[in-house]
Amino acid sequence: MFMDTIRGLEKVFRKDIIPPKIVLVVGPPGSLKSSFVYTLLTRYCANSNEFGLYATLEETTDSHLKNMESLGIEPNLNLQISDFTDFRDLDDEGGVDYLKFTEKMITYFKQTRGDSFTVFGLDSIGALYSLMPDLEDMRRQMYHFFKTLRNYNLISFLIMESSKGNNGFMIGNEGFLCDGIINLGLGRRQGRLIRYIQVEKMRAVEHSMEMHAVELGAGGLTILGPMFE
Repeated sequence: MFMDTIRGLEKVFRKDIIPPKIVLVVGPPGSLKSSFVYTLLTRYCANSNEFGLYATLEETTDSHLKNMESLGIEPNLNLQISDFTDFRDLDDEGGVDYLKFTEKMITYFKQTRGDSFTVFGLDSIGALYSLMPDLEDMRRQMYHFFKTLRNYNLISFLIMESSKGNNGFMIGNEGFLCDGIINLGLGRRQGRLIRYIQVEKMRAVEHSMEMHAVELGAGGLTILGPMFE
């Protein structure tokens, strides 16, 4: 269960997330988007003994694991990390279709792992856009990509960078295509800057819509109570 992955997550979700689901995780820099998604996936895979894939286009595997270790988030062998940075370094002429490559990678793991492959994370959609040659055809491509994720019965968490006043997920119509949107943000309470989580929507899952404070400690992430209680 996902509610067993992060302390206090049961305050936000009152029922577990059931596949297939496509969830956008949106927030500004420093809001712990990568840490949140990686924690969900690695602990879910550890608890369930199922298999997951975490694809990163922005960090090397070593850099990502060091960052997670520094936050008290331990890796798990059931979560495969796929690092695209080497491809980006070699792709001087922009000849690689990274969206199709991602689909083929997901298909490969579904064929080799079967029904044990249940969760997927992408870090991030913005980085994927920057590598795609045909942004005019984005809506059709993202619709096909989302359909692939659903057909494989995956719970997918797609990270999207945003800034104040900009949702950040409207380029490819993802806000309408996805099943859920989790906002991770930065706000102030009693003069202090606080990280928070807020679920904007989550189809077929009972959840709170309040902002809940998020604390980062030696044991990783903890979700506290509502910010404005």
